[in-house]
Amino acid sequence: MRYYVMESDDIRWNLAAEEYLMNTADVSEPLFLLYIQKPCVIIGRNQNAYEEIDFSYLREHDITLTRRISGGGAVYDDLGNMSFSFVTKKDDTTFGDYRGVTTPILQALQAMGATNVTVGGRNDLYIDGMKFSGNAMYTRHGRTYSHGTLMYDVDLSVLDKILTVSKEKIASKATKSVRKSVTNVKPFLAKQYQQLSTTEFRDELLRQIYQVDSLKAIEDKKLQLTSADKQAIQQLFDERYANDTWIYGEAPDFEFNRRTRVPGVGIVDIHLSTEKGKITAIQFFGDYFGTKDTVELEQLLLGKVFKYEELEKSLSAVDVSDYILNFSNKELLDLLMK
Repeated sequence: MRYYVMESDDIRWNLAAEEYLMNTADVSEPLFLLYIQKPCVIIGRNQNAYEEIDFSYLREHDITLTRRISGGGAVYDDLGNMSFSFVTKKDDTTFGDYRGVTTPILQALQAMGATNVTVGGRNDLYIDGMKFSGNAMYTRHGRTYSHGTLMYDVDLSVLDKILTVSKEKIASKATKSVRKSVTNVKPFLAKQYQQLSTTEFRDELLRQIYQVDSLKAIEDKKLQLTSADKQAIQQLFDERYANDTWIYGEAPDFEFNRRTRVPGVGIVDIHLSTEKGKITAIQFFGDYFGTKDTVELEQLLLGKVFKYEELEKSLSAVDVSDYILNFSNKELLDLLMK
């Protein structure tokens, strides 16, 4: 088995590298990928970002959002998480066999003292009944690709703050994430492995998987990327994983309403529909006052990507209080995106 340690800490570049290597790498023997990234949320191929994420928290804490090409639920990563991937020939892996795919990880963790780790549920890894790894799998071009998270020292307090299903009535066929009790695996490891950084943990996991004392002993197993490889990965980064059309445009069509009562303003009630991440219908209702007709606001927002920054840019040309007295541009944005 060969391996590659991602040089980037940007989830979008790492997912682009995954996809590129899945399509192009020699998989006559399995390929094992490892990566660590800055705070980010990765939604599944079939998910609606607006149902899964607190966008206010996302913006305030500068957390990256992207979409992967496999299914499954929304995942939060930070520098305390180590992600991993396996790429094999299709016939070498049974689709959905997460136990078989994750066996090297489980055995390595057991050797490091986490003796109770096991595969549970549909595609997760557990210890003492708590989830510490979620996995997803897909097949393409005669290859099977499985990737997963491994929570070593993640800030667990963030999970409930950012991965929160909206309380608004959103009607959608999207796949909703199922919240489970989660934990870091770090406290379950032998003491000598509880003081490691995430990078040191990753390297120790590699040594355990390959059963060597030093990574130098497996230097010949390390995949090297060429400048042409990196250029192709950057293109995937630009065209897919950092592209709003992919991140938001893949969201299932949905409709909802936002309603609030604001002192000195009255009731503001907004009905909105989207298709492929863009606003296709929007109407304002309420008992508010204004010197201008809100139909103008509706026309201004129609067709725009349903993303805070995009709507903020569109609204910068107007003063919302002209349409809804005593209601600011920011208050409208916060109501739309709450």
